[in-house]
Amino acid sequence: MSQTNKLAAANRDAFGKGVARKLRAAGRTPAVVYGHGTDPVHVSVETHPLSLIIRQANAIIELDIEGRKELVLVKDVQKDPVRQIIEHLDLIVVKKGELVDVEVPVHVEGESFSGTNALLELNTLRLSAPATSIPENVVVNIEGAEEGTQVLAGDIKLPKGAVLLDDAEQLVVHVVVPRGSSADEEAEAAEEAAAE
Repeated sequence: MSQTNKLAAANRDAFGKGVARKLRAAGRTPAVVYGHGTDPVHVSVETHPLSLIIRQANAIIELDIEGRKELVLVKDVQKDPVRQIIEHLDLIVVKKGELVDVEVPVHVEGESFSGTNALLELNTLRLSAPATSIPENVVVNIEGAEEGTQVLAGDIKLPKGAVLLDDAEQLVVHVVVPRGSSADEEAEAAEEAAAE
């Protein structure tokens, strides 16, 4: 489950590219907090702790805006495409127990049957999950799975409280024998010998 990170924020009332540049030069990142029918709140946060937090998918942050606590979900991160510097952040207000729509990475574990490969067809699943317990990932175990095994989105065991938003029939993992494998070559050689 995702952990709640703590981060201090300062209100900001000056806007524009020049102001944002000065903030970033001072080690702060401009952000906007919105949601639940409230007016957007413009803040700035320290860049270094922020960069560590956003490495997690669907990071939940307890934001301390000059003494006022707000639980927020990282909704959008804008980065400089070349330097990978965080330029701006969108944070959406969430309430404990509230369901939020998120994309969660699919993690494959285990080894499929000897001579087969497991192909990950879908890297993430869209879920509706409680804001304070968003899973870090969903796990697909393919231990001993044979050729032709298919794992559909609806087959994956979801954490308590999470609901699948993707099509349950969507293919997530498919176990295949790679083309040109020794088993294929042996079968082709046998066919050619029978044909002669």
